[in-house]
Amino acid sequence: MNIRRVRFDHPDAVTLNDEVQAEYQLRYGGDGDATALDTTDFDPPRGAYLIAYDELDRPVATGGWRSQDLNDEGNENGDAELKRMYVVAQMRGRGLARRMLAALEKDARTAGRIRMVLETGSKQPEAVALYTSSGYEPCAKFGYYRFHEESLCFAKKL
Repeated sequence: MNIRRVRFDHPDAVTLNDEVQAEYQLRYGGDGDATALDTTDFDPPRGAYLIAYDELDRPVATGGWRSQDLNDEGNENGDAELKRMYVVAQMRGRGLARRMLAALEKDARTAGRIRMVLETGSKQPEAVALYTSSGYEPCAKFGYYRFHEESLCFAKKL
């Protein structure tokens, strides 16, 4: 697996984002994740967007982080928010998500972020299992879905 930094508007990022949004629609209904994201949210040094490519140079996994600091949505100073973690269906179960998560944590730590936070949902047990087995613990809810019953928030010190 070859992990590359790309912009959030890179064609492969757009394709994978469309796929993850379709999966959210299947699991939760509606239009997918309505959290506001801007391409510049993931620009260094305040963020990063990564894509993993397989040996045939096909995009197979993605994820990003963006800086979040103390605000009215429950974030704390120094937070890095994990966004759009996704592995294409045919590549799941091979450890790609765990490798992507490690790469994102390392990048955020290098950028001076002190805590990684994420929001996922109760209908994503695979994601919850990945995060809890990687040292993430439940935290106070934050972000767009902080008032939704299905929302689950986790944090890990970097």
